[in-house]
Amino acid sequence: MNAADFDNISSIIDKLEQEAIDVMSTLISINSIGPKNDGPGEQGKADYLIEYLNKSGIRNVKNYPASDPTVENGERPNLVVKINGIDNSQTLWILSHIDVVPAGDLTKWDTDPFQAVVKDNKIYGRGSEDNLQGLVSSLMLVRAFSEADIQPPINIGLVLVSDEETGSDFGLTYLLNNHSEMFNKEDLIVIPDAGEPDSRMIEVAEKSILWLKFETFGKQVHASTPDRGINAYKAAIHLGYELKELYNIYNVTDPVFDPSISTFEPTKKEANVPNINTIPGEDVFYFDCRILPVYKIEDVMNSIQKIVDKIENEFSVKINIIPEQKEQAAPSTPVDAKIVKLLEAAIKNVYKVDAKAQGIGGGTVAAIFRRKGYNAAVWATLEDLAHQPNEYCKIENIINDAKVFAHCVINAKS
Repeated sequence: MNAADFDNISSIIDKLEQEAIDVMSTLISINSIGPKNDGPGEQGKADYLIEYLNKSGIRNVKNYPASDPTVENGERPNLVVKINGIDNSQTLWILSHIDVVPAGDLTKWDTDPFQAVVKDNKIYGRGSEDNLQGLVSSLMLVRAFSEADIQPPINIGLVLVSDEETGSDFGLTYLLNNHSEMFNKEDLIVIPDAGEPDSRMIEVAEKSILWLKFETFGKQVHASTPDRGINAYKAAIHLGYELKELYNIYNVTDPVFDPSISTFEPTKKEANVPNINTIPGEDVFYFDCRILPVYKIEDVMNSIQKIVDKIENEFSVKINIIPEQKEQAAPSTPVDAKIVKLLEAAIKNVYKVDAKAQGIGGGTVAAIFRRKGYNAAVWATLEDLAHQPNEYCKIENIINDAKVFAHCVINAKS
């Protein structure tokens, strides 16, 4: 295929703008909060997507449901759409998720989070950016090829999964554990679920994540007689300060990441005593570690334990360390992987910018693919509004990201 084919597909994608707005608006109106967040699950959105694709002439939609007794129908849907290419041995997969997070404090929203509002070339609503923008872009991609009646050089596959927001056990993890035959190691995988407003970031690596809860136990007494007690809060303050030593111990830098270092930061603090004139006998705070893949989480835990032992001895307290999340980084996707190079060329063509392979401190489902040996890249043009009140996506990003995916498909055999 050639530049004329790309121009043809791009022209059709442009003409699908109103359809993209309509589809996005309908999807926003369907509550797909997962059951762990007290929602109904994703079946309503999945039913609409199947209906939409069928009406669009794309009838080979398969559902690979994961059993889950916590939702009404007992299943969490995972939809797969595949458009056969001239070369049927390789597929460009675009994986999006259909679940969303709760709206949160409604007083912080200017509009109903589950009623799409189109204003100033933006679409407002819960899930509009996370992850409906990427999902609708992928729908417009397959719609454009269908409309043009052009067979792509390789297969185009869409994977629309459940449960991304609460662990992926009923989504991508389920698919890879039970239906891995649909993927092969030469496939090209894009996950449009992280990115920057300038389109430049292609995420290829993630740091290990370690969240810890520190419980400090002393002896509560009246504040006028501190010598009769053991101040758990004072010990916890010193512990938080001493943990800064982790920056010196684990000081390797990696320019692929931004920031390029491992980070170790105290975050959440629970209330201890309700009044000023009481020495706290118990104290709880939390710690967030984002660790470069070169280090093992267990080594970091051993260093933390040594610091805790020191504080326990110095202040005569007992400190419990409770992991809240503990996830060793997956192998990175090489910066010269084919999908990365295809994205770089496509982004240059559509957005006229030089994209860069980069690592992030957060976590995405790309890690699930990477642990299984697949080179996945995470990319989209996003305003960084995920999980926030007044979440929106730009209509132009839906359209232009679809063109980037089309460019990748058309040039996959170059």
